[in-house]
Parts: sequence; structure tokens; C-alpha cells
Amino acid sequence: MEAPVNKKTFPKGGPREKVLKHGVAALTDEELLALFLRIGRPGIPVIELARELLTHFGSLYWLLSADFKQFNAVRGIGVATFTQFSAIAELARRYYYAQVMSEPHLRSTDMTKTFLQSQLDGEEREVFIVVFLNNQHQIIKSLRMFAGTLSHVEVHPREIVREAIKINAAAVILSHNHPSGLAEPSEADKAITERIIKSCNFMEIRVLDHIVVGRGECVSFAERGWI
Repeated sequence: MEAPVNKKTFPKGGPREKVLKHGVAALTDEELLALFLRIGRPGIPVIELARELLTHFGSLYWLLSADFKQFNAVRGIGVATFTQFSAIAELARRYYYAQVMSEPHLRSTDMTKTFLQSQLDGEEREVFIVVFLNNQHQIIKSLRMFAGTLSHVEVHPREIVREAIKINAAAVILSHNHPSGLAEPSEADKAITERIIKSCNFMEIRVLDHIVVGRGECVSFAERGWI
């Protein structure tokens, strides 16, 4: 039997009571953040602290993407809060990974973008991911195949083809991030995509898309009509 709700624990009109009555989606960003902060600073209620953090960083996205140096610049926010928020961001990444891997197939480009953004957000160097799919476009696996520097990653098309053949993949989706934050593909991005397509076509493996991930935005080659 479920224990009765403690009215002192869930004050009237507070975020916790709102969750119980209307669901967590009804919370504002400030209220959601306050639930994780739990307590404010001396003289500052937790909801005001949440508002201050959102104003300082600009959004929940930038807050959860901040490094420790940026976090530490906010008075009264220390290591414990930083590690907690880092864990929340990692939990979200793992959630999206588990969600996509449990789906019978990728339903849309938006779903693919959300998944890839969750996997590449916060990376400080370029990382190249390949999603391998079967004939029904069901995901076989998602693999981080190459990693590079802040502005460059060396990609080897033969390695992508070799892995696809090994696991009997019929199609692939390519993705990499731009740590600079701008998702607009470069000429080098377009050139390596063409090389990969040519290598995959030779073995009858389809390249469905190449999605470039920036800070809070993605660009799809397929949507641009480049694939």
C-alpha cells in the first residue's frame, strides 16, 4: 500500500506537489531545476537560485553543458552540484541511447538527430560516429569509430566498410560533431562524405545520412539534398 504524501515534504503549490498533480512535464525550467538543487543559498530560496542559474547560463542546455570552471564562477555552486548536473547530462545521453537501441527502427530524421546530439554534446574534440543498420533500418549498433582534435578528425572509409561487412549491415548513418558549436558542414565534411559513399556503394551499403552536430543544432545532409 502506498504511503500517504507528507504535506510538509510537498508544500502546497511547490514543484513536487505540481508533479504529483499534473506530471513532471508541467514544470517550468526553473521548477525542474529547483527539484535537483533541493536547497537555495542563505537568504535565497531554491527557486530563485534556479532562476539565477538559468539567467547566468542562458538555458538548461548551456547549464548542463558547462564545464567546472564555468560552474565554479557562480557563487555558492560547488563541486557537489557540478557533479550532480554532469551526472544528469550523462543520464540523458544513456537514456536516449537505450531508447534508440530499443526501437524497432529509426522513425524519423528528428529522432536520429536527437539521439546523435545526445551522444556528441559536450565533446571537446571531434568524434565520428557510425550507426549501422540492417535492411529494415533497424539499428545493429552505434559505434564511435574515430576521434580527433578540436577542429579535425581523420576518417578512414575502409574501416567503416569493413565494420559494416563484419556485422552484415545494409546501411549506415554518419555523424560527427563540431566542438566550435557551429553545425554548418565544411567542404572537408562534404568531401569525406563523398569518399565514404563511394566506398560503401562498391559493397552495396547505403549511406542514409550524415548529421553534423553543433551546440544545440544539427545539420542533415539528407535534408539538404546532398545524399
